[in-house]
Amino acid sequence: MENLDVMVLRSLRDWRLAGRRALLTTVVRTWGSSPRPIGSIMALAEDGAVIGSVSGGCIEDDLIARYSRAHGAPGEMPSGTPALVKYGITADEAHRFGLPCGGTLELLLEYDPDAASLETLVAALEKGRLMQRSVSLADGAVRVTEASAPAELTISDAELVNTFGPEYRMLLIGAGQLAEYLSTMAKFSGFAVTLCDPRTEYRTAWSVPGVTLSTEMPDDAVSAFKPDRRSCVVALTHDPKLDDLALLEALQSEAFYVGAIGSRRNAQARRERMIEHFEQTEASLSRLRGPIGIYIGSKTPPEIAVSVMAEILAVKNGVRLPRETEVAHAKEAAGAPK
Repeated sequence: MENLDVMVLRSLRDWRLAGRRALLTTVVRTWGSSPRPIGSIMALAEDGAVIGSVSGGCIEDDLIARYSRAHGAPGEMPSGTPALVKYGITADEAHRFGLPCGGTLELLLEYDPDAASLETLVAALEKGRLMQRSVSLADGAVRVTEASAPAELTISDAELVNTFGPEYRMLLIGAGQLAEYLSTMAKFSGFAVTLCDPRTEYRTAWSVPGVTLSTEMPDDAVSAFKPDRRSCVVALTHDPKLDDLALLEALQSEAFYVGAIGSRRNAQARRERMIEHFEQTEASLSRLRGPIGIYIGSKTPPEIAVSVMAEILAVKNGVRLPRETEVAHAKEAAGAPK
């Protein structure tokens, strides 16, 4: 599945190029529990068509009623400069809009965003570029520029700045059932997936559409993939001849997640092998994850894929996992830095 932000912005661009009035909504601040994170976007057309989400449904319904003519609703989309609105300020409003207890969020509403700037932004995102969109709160003027690094949304009294793209990417090493389930879950989670396997007998049974296939040796595939901070590399072959060099190549990159399937015994053997034969150290292998996956008692390929995808998403979202907490506590007890 394609990156949701790109889908929202592309639909909004198409509506505006067709002359349809439309609204772009961005979550700019939250207090307490929030159903969608800061930076989430949603587009609403004058006829009630919606793509994206800012709350999971409850606030979307209110925006549709207020600013569209869907189902005979009396709403009308205003014109003018961007507007800030808050939802869930009181307990009654939180209950009315289905927000979690104590949750409040603030949205920026942009009426009829400029089609030309949207076209520029979407074209750049489709080419895999990281882009920054700045909006003047005084007059709604938009500036689109290329960004040097991913960044969180910022908003001041004068300007909103939101960074978009490129997609998160996943490189899987080794075709097979587990790779099929994991790549499917990754695609639905917004990752662009590449599968590498030089073994013809494994590739011929591959059946997941929308995955880029590579026949290179895995370490060459990692080099060509150029992992960045929005990339993860997962080795699934159980074959040291295929996995080890690829993992070492990935560890030299900025990939946010590098890991390999296998038991604790196999993971320890892999570390010892890398230290003995490839001049690695415990420090240089500190980012290597294995065994991969959150423990859920998984036995079958789909269950294992769920556990691995959950761990990847947790790392992507900055969530400290139980195993990492145990390591941190052990280091603290030993007087070592975290």
